[in-house]
Amino acid sequence: MGKLERLDAHRARLEAWLRTCFQAREPRGDLYDAMNYSLLAGGKRLRPVLTLEACFLCGGDMEAALPFAGAVEMVHTYSLIHDDLPCMDDDDLRRGRPTNHKVYGEATAVLAGDGLLTAAFEAMLAPGQALPPERIVLAAGILARAAGGAGMVGGQILDMAGEERALTLAEVEELQRLKTGALITAALEMGWAVAGGTEGQREALRRYGSALGLAFQIQDDILDVVGDEAALGKPIGSDARSGKTTFVTLKGVDGCRALVARLTEQAAEALAPFGDEGAELRALAESLADRQT
Repeated sequence: MGKLERLDAHRARLEAWLRTCFQAREPRGDLYDAMNYSLLAGGKRLRPVLTLEACFLCGGDMEAALPFAGAVEMVHTYSLIHDDLPCMDDDDLRRGRPTNHKVYGEATAVLAGDGLLTAAFEAMLAPGQALPPERIVLAAGILARAAGGAGMVGGQILDMAGEERALTLAEVEELQRLKTGALITAALEMGWAVAGGTEGQREALRRYGSALGLAFQIQDDILDVVGDEAALGKPIGSDARSGKTTFVTLKGVDGCRALVARLTEQAAEALAPFGDEGAELRALAESLADRQT
């Protein structure tokens, strides 16, 4: 099997699952169209792939993990819809096409995000799942904490508060640990929870997720300065226009590239307990460090 073949298979399985989510719902104006517009827009599917791979590494049933992987992607997608709103980043493009509120209007975009957030928990807590109840509750709780004030939402409020104010490196690291890193680490922990893995496996996945999440964000900051708008599918330079302090502001592009390389090494080292089976997550970390989109 090639370097990322198993992860590609996870992605294909996840895409098929997502396309079934809202097909049988009662019509609600543009609501479900708006939800699907963003949910099915493609992207890396990084977080749900991490959930499925962590489940695999911990010896779990990946079919049973699908609703949890899908839930992570729903939460991530909701966050992007809200992040793009005029009251937040006021972005016009996402993944090379108009943002949700540009197509459906602000009110529907807000509700589409709300709908995806609640659908995530509906998916995880649906009856008839072939998992012990304690694993379901544990995984849902991991996502709830990572998505809320102690994680992603908390990071977003720090991000907004940091506009037009010089931040220290420690402040930027904390902001991004919450806004970006919390959901990435939670995605891995959810796969561990569904599989019923060991505490040693959980700690290894946490360390991998922490290093991967920070490297991912620093590479994002680099691309916002030197990236290609056509490849990224969104404007570059938005951080500078918003007056945000980023890793590039504090470390420069070359310093950030060195930091991404070091964090990628740390992520790879964290996977030692999984032996050769961890090769795909190691390759994923390397590919993300070199990405241009």
